[in-house]
Amino acid sequence: MANNGEDGLIVRSGQTKRMASVDVVVVGAGLSGLICARELRRAGLDVRVLEARERVGGRLHSHTTAQGWVVDLGGQWGGLSHHRLAGLVEELHLQRYPSFYEGDGIFHWQGVAHRSGLEPDFNSSLLFFRPDALPLPTDQIVQTLQLQREFHHLVQQVPAATPWTAPGAMQLDRTTIASWLSRRRACPLARYPFSWLTRVGGSGGFEPWESSMLHLAWTQAVAPQREGPEAWLVEGGMAQVAQRLADELGPCIQLRAPVAAIEDSGSWVRIHDGGGEALEAKAVVVAIPPPLRRAIHFSPPLPATWAGLLQRSPMGSMVKVLAIYPEAFWRQEGLNGLGVGNLATLELTADSSPPGGKPGVLAAFIAGERAAQWQQHDPTVQRQAVLADLAAYWGPLAASPSELILENWNVDPWSAGAFTSFLIPGAWSGYGAIWQQPHGRVFWAGTEAAQRWPGYFEGAIEAGLAAAHHAQDTING
Repeated sequence: MANNGEDGLIVRSGQTKRMASVDVVVVGAGLSGLICARELRRAGLDVRVLEARERVGGRLHSHTTAQGWVVDLGGQWGGLSHHRLAGLVEELHLQRYPSFYEGDGIFHWQGVAHRSGLEPDFNSSLLFFRPDALPLPTDQIVQTLQLQREFHHLVQQVPAATPWTAPGAMQLDRTTIASWLSRRRACPLARYPFSWLTRVGGSGGFEPWESSMLHLAWTQAVAPQREGPEAWLVEGGMAQVAQRLADELGPCIQLRAPVAAIEDSGSWVRIHDGGGEALEAKAVVVAIPPPLRRAIHFSPPLPATWAGLLQRSPMGSMVKVLAIYPEAFWRQEGLNGLGVGNLATLELTADSSPPGGKPGVLAAFIAGERAAQWQQHDPTVQRQAVLADLAAYWGPLAASPSELILENWNVDPWSAGAFTSFLIPGAWSGYGAIWQQPHGRVFWAGTEAAQRWPGYFEGAIEAGLAAAHHAQDTING
């Protein structure tokens, strides 16, 4: 049945004819695009959101388990300094609860599980753990902490908006993380925090030889682990945020409408979708991951510097694992579910259970080269690898979850990986200056466009609001 535009339903491509023109078209109905559209609507503008998927939310996506518990297949956490996200969750009448960090975690190193308390100051920790509580060689711990201090000093010198202007930026951008560590003759333990940050520490699912020291320092300057980015969760799952925003926006969202071309005349923009339909607007906001922008034909073409930057901005490789148990059995042993270590498959686990611990939920991640290798195996081998590492962290009970969910974001054509993009060596110094610049009446959103907390929901909100304001200024100016 066709939607007449009055019943609050989302319009699906092919069900009704598009409007001939609107004020602004937003490409992508992830969190950033939805926030942008809402801000524009609140300013009184006529907006259309074009989404390639059959659902809204982008990397906000949920699953209901066999027992009826909702878990997030994509992003799930909010952080201590994620003030925009916290305000949005409250505005949408959702309830937050703190992540469970009471008790000890497990640092798994070279085949041995070490139980340890957590260090409140991340910069003084060994990947969250108290260094003096880990029975590891003293000289290796000393070198590890010394290299971390050198890195933290470097981080403080990187400007959030212009990382290519940092002292020694060009050399840092030409130096891979792996090379930087090799020059310092870092032992395996001292190398590991850097490798962990590249793969699962908020930077984007890549390996130390795939990006530069400048990029890694920038990620910690703008989205620092020391500010607790995994501090709280939402009852019923974070994906509710996207759905409630979509419910508010209603029929201005059009699903199954991938954008194929954007034509900018200088006074108006024409947007063509894959079905051959066109829509005119006064401005357009592209709120999709950087690599996916390359699938859109721009007229006039993107400047060579923009094209070069996109070519050097791949998505990270990430598989999210959710293991569901009748209860969080690890809590009964004084453990908090935080596991970090150089295991073959899982380098991070975290307690994602509801406050009462029933059901028990462990979220875990397969990242970078581990993800690339893991996904080449058949499903039985994939499952066995995950269960073996869960048991290595949390004992034999962890090997028998009531449900095991393996969400491979690398095969999602409209994400192309997770949870954010990264820049290869030389990209910041060679192409970074154009990073946030619009292309005529085309503006950029998506979490990767943020100056603060890129790769997180907080960054998605910041970028969506900024793009909305820029589009407004263009229309009003």
